[in-house]
Amino acid sequence: MTAAAAGFRAGPLEGLRVIELGTLLAGPFCGQLLGDFGAEVIKVEPPGQGDPMRVWGREKAHGKSLWWPVVARNKKSITLDLRQYDGQALLKSLVAKSDFLIENFRPGTMEKWGLGWHELSAVNPRLILVRVSGFGQTGPYSRQAGFGAIGEAMGGLRYVVGDPGTPPSRVGISIGDSLAATFACVGALSALHHRHVTGRGQVVDSAIYEAVLNMMESLVTEYDKAGFIRERTGAILPNVAPSNVYRTQDGLVLIAANQDTVFGRLALAMGQPELATDPRYASHGARGASQQELDALVERWTQTLTTREVLASMDEHGVPAGLIYRAPEMLDDPHFRAREAIVTVPHPDFGELRMQNVAPKLSETPGSIRSPSPELGQHNEEVYLDLLQLGRERYDELRTRKVV
Repeated sequence: MTAAAAGFRAGPLEGLRVIELGTLLAGPFCGQLLGDFGAEVIKVEPPGQGDPMRVWGREKAHGKSLWWPVVARNKKSITLDLRQYDGQALLKSLVAKSDFLIENFRPGTMEKWGLGWHELSAVNPRLILVRVSGFGQTGPYSRQAGFGAIGEAMGGLRYVVGDPGTPPSRVGISIGDSLAATFACVGALSALHHRHVTGRGQVVDSAIYEAVLNMMESLVTEYDKAGFIRERTGAILPNVAPSNVYRTQDGLVLIAANQDTVFGRLALAMGQPELATDPRYASHGARGASQQELDALVERWTQTLTTREVLASMDEHGVPAGLIYRAPEMLDDPHFRAREAIVTVPHPDFGELRMQNVAPKLSETPGSIRSPSPELGQHNEEVYLDLLQLGRERYDELRTRKVV
């Protein structure tokens, strides 16, 4: 099903305007989230260059990025040189007509351009300024360069990812940037509600390392009260058992049966119901203490069956289980299709592109993918001539001087 043909309304944020100044991923992903739910997102890019995301991504088709169409969907593109006085003046004119501004420059950059919170809020007191950075807008590290990888490391994620016998690994996606963007979006919508009550905008300060830190469960508290430092544990969480990847006759299956009642159902499926009352396995703590032994016991059973047989048995007994998917399995899965988790989006460069749909799903005002990623400056005339009403002569002059 083609998203554009689905006839969705724009979404719950329809009528709100976002200026996106961010580059690469952290700022633009926040813009994507807001755009997916109906906000008008005007992406501001340097003339002649554009966002580096336009050329990023490991695999390219026809020399074009396949990452850009995802993060730039539902956006308009204008070019504007913020280093020039006239460019700064144009941005302020746009701020006067907008609800949000997203930026993920190094702290101090906007102030250097005369575009800090003091100046922007004077133009539009209702503005919500969303700022994403490595270390936040304050503190001794705030002015340091801080990419997502650094935030992942300092936020605690890198140390606990990977096999205990190897150096810390990274997750195979830019998770630090995406988490900071997601927290920024939560902050933006929280600030929107506050503005609805008070009429005033505010600054949302989302730091990558703090977004990662907030996902680290009880890691800090465990050290604070028990002196315990989490280590890398590979495919398992220590003391959470059985929950692992197990070999079958023809592949691998993930089974998560660490809750008491669920483990009882797994024991029944295995034909060994007595395991549920065995003192070594009868409680969460006991199973955790016997984790290695219990995993070996479960795998001896799964290796007697095919993957399909294991999954069928787990479904019959109400035990959470599944396969480890790559893109081909996602595209072939009937549940993904039924929920339209992946949709087909018409695109001028690629004909059609399949990509993840908007999440979460809203029953009354769902988000949607309404437009493909824009060409650089594609919406210059719409924004400068129609929205800001510059006039053709002035617009042409600014183009000649490469302000836009």
